[in-house]
Amino acid sequence: MKYIYLLLFTCTTFFVNAQDLSEIYKKVSPAVVIIFTSEKEVVSSEISKTNVVTKEGLGSGFMISDRLIVTAAHVVTVPEKISVLFPDGDVIPATVVSSYKSADIALIKLFRPRINPVTVAFGDSDALEVGERIFVIGAPYGQGASLSSGYVSGIRKDQSSKNPFINREFIQTDAAINHGNSGGPMFNLKGEVVGIVSSIATQSGGFDGIGYASTSNLAAKLLMNDKMPWLGADMHTLSTKECKLLNVPQANALLVQRVVDSSIFGEMGIKGGHTEVVIDNQKLILGGDIILGFNDLIFELNEASLNKLAAFANNMGDHPKFTVTIYRDGKILTLKHQ
Repeated sequence: MKYIYLLLFTCTTFFVNAQDLSEIYKKVSPAVVIIFTSEKEVVSSEISKTNVVTKEGLGSGFMISDRLIVTAAHVVTVPEKISVLFPDGDVIPATVVSSYKSADIALIKLFRPRINPVTVAFGDSDALEVGERIFVIGAPYGQGASLSSGYVSGIRKDQSSKNPFINREFIQTDAAINHGNSGGPMFNLKGEVVGIVSSIATQSGGFDGIGYASTSNLAAKLLMNDKMPWLGADMHTLSTKECKLLNVPQANALLVQRVVDSSIFGEMGIKGGHTEVVIDNQKLILGGDIILGFNDLIFELNEASLNKLAAFANNMGDHPKFTVTIYRDGKILTLKHQ
């Protein structure tokens, strides 16, 4: 008899949870959008020639105001064009406001306000517990407003790095995540955003049961408080070994691989690369500018230098004025942004 009671209790609990989830979904799903991007990509052909092609991208995001949308940084790395598709079919162009690569979070802004927007709010990701139920809404393979649910499998925080540009806090989940889900919201059962879908761990190429979302608390801190402006470039930090190989006149620097023409760096005339190579099993795009420093700050991989650079970046404001020292074709040049 006790097994019958247990079965009835389990079925009743499942029904109530499913019903609650359905109601929450109806409230928050109109805030979830599909993001389409176009960006330039450098590719190598079979005859060792490098070509620049246009690559189409797909991701998800969610509205936090009538013009602002949160998504994953890798969805909008260096987009020449961003289009946001809403559940009612409305399409609005957008541009990147700020982006944090290591945290994999970004903020984009619509060219015009959304009429009668449905928005969602951040919840407290620190209050999450392993075993707590969550759900994800996004556009896996372009299928908009798709829901998957699961549980918090773990909380992963990287507190070992002293580099202020490396911020990592991820929620591990078993909720199904696939291509197109990136940037979409992870909700708690209050309908609050507690994570931004980032990546999956996979051996098959599909979802293997381990997904990650950046925490809402880190997103709120970086996107709402620091507001480091988006410079519009895909950059790689050069190690001392790499600097020596490229004859860079200092121990560390930033290799500019791709630049968006309409971005801050694009307007300054900073150039991206044109030749794809492999160094230490890592693909890099060479031929672009190499950044040596900003204003009077030399780029160095030590704690004091990185903290100064972080303070500089976080205080640039909406209309920044600064100089960039670059290494181009064996010469040191200074470019200004007025």
